[in-house]
Amino acid sequence: MSLPEIPSSAPFNKVQRLWLNGYLAALYSEAKASSSTDTSPKERVLVLYASQSGNSEALAEGFGEQLTTAGFEAPVLAMDEFAAEDLGQEKSLIIVSSTWGEGDPPDNAVDFWEALSDDSFEKLESLKYTVLGLGDTNYLAFCGMGKKFDQRLEALGATRFAPRGDCDTDFEEASSAWFDATLKALGASAEAKSDTPTSETVSYSKKHPFPAKLLTNRLLNAADSERDTRHFEFSLEGSGMTYEVGDVLGVYAKNDPMLVDEVIEAIDLDPTEQVDGTPLREALLERCDIRAVSPAMLKDWPVPADGEFHEVIDLAKATKPKFENASAFVSLLRKLGPRLYSISSSPKAHPDEVHLTIAKVEYEFDGRSRKGVCSTYLADRVNGDGTVPVFLQTAKHFKLPTDDSVPVIMVGPGTGIAPFRAFLEERAATSAPGKNWLFFGNPHEVTDWFYREEFDKMSESGVLSKLSTAWSRDQATKVYVQDRMREAGTELWQWLEEGAHLYVCGDAKRMAKDVDQALHDAIETHGSLSKEAATDYVSAMKKAKRYQRDVY
Repeated sequence: MSLPEIPSSAPFNKVQRLWLNGYLAALYSEAKASSSTDTSPKERVLVLYASQSGNSEALAEGFGEQLTTAGFEAPVLAMDEFAAEDLGQEKSLIIVSSTWGEGDPPDNAVDFWEALSDDSFEKLESLKYTVLGLGDTNYLAFCGMGKKFDQRLEALGATRFAPRGDCDTDFEEASSAWFDATLKALGASAEAKSDTPTSETVSYSKKHPFPAKLLTNRLLNAADSERDTRHFEFSLEGSGMTYEVGDVLGVYAKNDPMLVDEVIEAIDLDPTEQVDGTPLREALLERCDIRAVSPAMLKDWPVPADGEFHEVIDLAKATKPKFENASAFVSLLRKLGPRLYSISSSPKAHPDEVHLTIAKVEYEFDGRSRKGVCSTYLADRVNGDGTVPVFLQTAKHFKLPTDDSVPVIMVGPGTGIAPFRAFLEERAATSAPGKNWLFFGNPHEVTDWFYREEFDKMSESGVLSKLSTAWSRDQATKVYVQDRMREAGTELWQWLEEGAHLYVCGDAKRMAKDVDQALHDAIETHGSLSKEAATDYVSAMKKAKRYQRDVY
């Protein structure tokens, strides 16, 4: 391809020929640059996440952005948005998975895992993969699903192109290091990652929490109730922080000073001894988990590991260990991480505020009083200036329908009511025409009906279309929210057939399972479906984001 030029015989004067030759030279240069550009397709790396609370989802999306910056095509999908059978068409796969219950898949990965686990699933010899698992070392099934995905893909003939990563609750640094190694294994440098924001653009976050003023600390139970549940209100004024209903507030608490002093005395160390530039007592107050006895701790604790200990103080008093120094002791403790709570307010109803509904944890065990770290901190020991370090976390898996005419069914006993107070405030503030049905339960109607006056007003205004309550201890036979669902099965089925979205919040071990069974039963009975067809109906609801759970 030679440089074009206007011949001297062309009918142009000298000035015109110079101008035209310059113009043609510019066109030639542009064409040459275009022809030399690499137009080969980008290498595709599929990123799939299995997430219950949103952590895996957030990490996966961040990895996807960094892969794109590094020059890859990197679609990021929830496992319920991708058919496991299509893995055979992929070349590179990254899985980010949390673990649910006792080593089970999160809600959005149940069907994917069931398909992948089938004995007849096709071999995946052309697939290369790696897995990042999120978990909690306090549980035996630590990163259980991450390990299961890793092992199953290997069994199907896929090739692991980077080692699996297993992250504890404090996962930020570990997951970042794992992804650096993953990028390198893919042939990209860690420098290709997205730029870190400068100090001028950093906003309040998990690493940089906002000191929110505690405005309200109100008891929700009657004075003679056996329980202590609080309504907390915080000011976000001046933070620039925003949230949507369904989101989560992270709270950084401090340990009980009396427990800290008791632990220091039990291990016979100097509270002023420095640990990484911080006095031991201060480190134990603000940085260390001084309650949980993890399996990892028992491996290194200088005593036999065959005993059962509820908390660190039990272990210390029973064994009276001798540590070389404060650092040796602190090295065995986990980091004191934030507690996450479902937000119980709508920003449209309470501008510059965020509300929480929290049960204060206090009980007796083995002859001593036990106290929840964050619940008692908020109720009794907030910082002297009245502020609490907080951050917001998006929960994309738990959102109201985008179409506000869609009916909504909410099941939230106890503190599970939190996000549904927010949902109802949001529906009221936006004048949403969709119907709203709330199932709420607690031990006693007289002492434990949270937000009763608010819900009465919502019923009167028509925002709360139907309210079903279950007071488990007000009669000889215990009655729970799942019992109310069965009793209202005909109407429940009608709402579902109208396209209603069903939300559940609260205890995962029993309530969520019982509610799920009641849902299946109602669909099977009142929809005149077989057990298998009812299961398919619920699966379809999950895939359509019509069945969402925020359970813990």
